[in-house]
Amino acid sequence: VSTQSTGKIMIIGVGGGGNNTVHSMIKEGIEGVEFVVANTDQQVLNSSPADVILPIGTTAKGRGVGANPEEGKKAALESEQLIKEVIQSADMVIISAGMGGGTGTGAAPVICKIAKELGILTVGVITTPFKFEGTQRGKNAVYGLEEMRAHTDSLIVVSNEKLLKQFGGISLKDSFVYADKTLKQTIRAITDLISKPALINLDFADVNTIMKDKGTALIGIGRATGDDRSTKAAIHAISSPILEASIRGAKNAIINISGGDLTLDEANNAVKTVKQAAGSDLNIIFGVSICDNLGNDIQVAVIATGIDIKSQPITEEEIKKEATKAVKDLKIDFENEKTREMLLKDVLPEEEKQTITDELELQETPFDFEDEESDLPAFLRD
Repeated sequence: VSTQSTGKIMIIGVGGGGNNTVHSMIKEGIEGVEFVVANTDQQVLNSSPADVILPIGTTAKGRGVGANPEEGKKAALESEQLIKEVIQSADMVIISAGMGGGTGTGAAPVICKIAKELGILTVGVITTPFKFEGTQRGKNAVYGLEEMRAHTDSLIVVSNEKLLKQFGGISLKDSFVYADKTLKQTIRAITDLISKPALINLDFADVNTIMKDKGTALIGIGRATGDDRSTKAAIHAISSPILEASIRGAKNAIINISGGDLTLDEANNAVKTVKQAAGSDLNIIFGVSICDNLGNDIQVAVIATGIDIKSQPITEEEIKKEATKAVKDLKIDFENEKTREMLLKDVLPEEEKQTITDELELQETPFDFEDEESDLPAFLRD
């Protein structure tokens, strides 16, 4: 595949949380993109396997910024020239960071601003903190969120608190694993369709159309098996508890359909399901990729832009209500008519929720650079 049609994609992890996501993607063997880690903490950078290491800030002297976003911002501004040199060859940058700390919250928006001014398609994929992380991190995150919104073409926000509601009763450490997995799936939903050989690929221009100057975006990910698995996975994706807004009324969407042995009919059903649920004016581009490690499952990831964000975030009950109505009105030929009944009973049944078994296994494949601190999630390290 020529770089002309795929464009050069750079994934930049900023601060502890962003670095963690990048390292996790490298472990998974994701190809076709360039990985960059940016941090004010030189010790973290010394042990990173990323393609490009980007130390930021001179005042911080490589010792971090002590969870202070103003210091994180200052560090990035001090390194503006270096940041430009690193990213200028990219066609698209995906900037990943956890909001709430110092480096991610303060430096990520500066890197976004530099990228956008260079004419690069700039997408932010960020997390907001769990409540148990304290009020200061919450306040920092609100500041970071507004700054990111001002300097990205599209911004996808994953609420860690919503993740916790979806996967209740899990340990502190595992809650961060879910956050990491969701960030990674979100980034892959975009990059896999451009940079990997697929049944139906997207080229860079397609993604540019959906994501350039679009503001808030949302991600929903669903997975299912058995009869009508693509329709079920699509419904699960649009009823995902991590959604910050309704897909109804969205203007554009990228749909990534992946599975071990899926058919084009199944892909078509997934697209039809999302289109009907969102309303008829949705401009959809979709890609289909073969992913053997999904076994008999199909995964559908929906990234929607042109969203009308209400001042109040949508509740899980509202999402379920909308998805249930979509199932009721769905004009589709089911392989098994009982599928509709089952979905009407519960649009996201317990057994088809995301799990982190694969993620925990991946984490147990350590890089040789990991230190004794590695049990503590990177989100909390900076």
